[in-house]
Amino acid sequence: MSYIKETIEKLKQTSPAQVEFYQAVEDVLESIEPLLEERPKYREHSIIERLVEPERQIMFRVPWMDDDGNIQVNKGYRIEFNSALGPYKGGLRFHPSVNAGIIKFLGFEQIFKNALTGLPIGGGKGGANFNPKGKSDAEIMRFCQSFMSELYRHIGPNTDVPAGDIGVGSREIGYLFGQYKRLANRFDGVLTGKSLLWGGSHARKEATGYGAVYFAQCMMDDKGDSLEGKRCLISGSGNVAIYAMEKLYDLGARPISCSDSSGTIYHEQGIDLDLVKRIKEEQKGRLEEYLETHNNAEYTPRDDYPKDGHSVWRYKADLAFPCATQNELTAKDAQSLLENGCKCIVEGANMPSTQAAVDLFIESGAAYGPGKAANAGGVATSQLEMVQNASMLRWDFDEVDEKLKGIMSNIYHDAKRTAEDFGHPSNLVLGANIAGFRKVADAMIEQGVV
Repeated sequence: MSYIKETIEKLKQTSPAQVEFYQAVEDVLESIEPLLEERPKYREHSIIERLVEPERQIMFRVPWMDDDGNIQVNKGYRIEFNSALGPYKGGLRFHPSVNAGIIKFLGFEQIFKNALTGLPIGGGKGGANFNPKGKSDAEIMRFCQSFMSELYRHIGPNTDVPAGDIGVGSREIGYLFGQYKRLANRFDGVLTGKSLLWGGSHARKEATGYGAVYFAQCMMDDKGDSLEGKRCLISGSGNVAIYAMEKLYDLGARPISCSDSSGTIYHEQGIDLDLVKRIKEEQKGRLEEYLETHNNAEYTPRDDYPKDGHSVWRYKADLAFPCATQNELTAKDAQSLLENGCKCIVEGANMPSTQAAVDLFIESGAAYGPGKAANAGGVATSQLEMVQNASMLRWDFDEVDEKLKGIMSNIYHDAKRTAEDFGHPSNLVLGANIAGFRKVADAMIEQGVV
């Protein structure tokens, strides 16, 4: 049995039933095999064995009272995975699907994503199996206060700086920060994604979506092409999807789809972005409401999706941006995209493509931007928010956006250059994984056995 397979098998024994975590680890470790052969020092220092185990795993109950006076209990997590490059940095996810395996996969991915930004931040992730949908503001506030009553003792501006993720937007960040401030008696930059009124950064809400499009722009530039006039499929309708669509329109492309947990909208003339923003950001509604003003659009309910994938990927387009959640794009979806002429796939979500789908993209020669590289714009701008907090300054939108664009360009060229060095110039999965791993592994060696 190879060293990599042996490591993964041991992981399955020590961390049972964490399928997404195994998938994330396998993706990285199989990619870096050429590096391990070239640099035996990484094996000598047991970097792999240390890297796949979090430095700290915090799990706690979150009791809170609903509006009817009933006590509810959820499970909270914070996985502080690796601090070799700086304070732990990564979002909080509030969603019923959250469990230890999901948080560990997200935290593991975050290590390399954060390393690729070139900024001094380590990797972590957290959340709870709490569903904000259908809850009143008062219930969400009570839950957030209970969650932070445990978390506050483990975080700090130079220790661990959480941000938002699925189910954690500006409202939740506000309630979390307010409770942290009450308990710690400090006004720290301990959370990012804050309101502009009290320490937030311009462009943070837009950053992940914008960043994915900037990454796509780099990929198109390398092919001597541009985004102008390109039809783009988008999944999701949260911040990432909405602001990817916004930037695509800015650059002359045409987003023609989006989705939520209930179904998919396809609008060949181009998605009405103002309407989607109104439905999702203001009314917190469902995308099927889109048809009330656009009866020429198509809506596919989730129950009518193909059994082997997601209906959003079955339309013809030039580019695809999976921006919803993990493993949403299957091998059959990938096959449909390629058959329908899609030449570029850029991941706005974390690990949205199954391994079988990724293999098809790479084998086909399509331009494929993996999530840990393409969606790093959010965490990069979070770190820019940390810098502004530490210096008690605020940069304007254009300054932050320009820095974001530069960071995404650097990530792309770092991954591409590394892929070329290892003889696979079009394989950005290999390039991103090796580039991120080297930075973390070298720092770990320099810091000793810790």
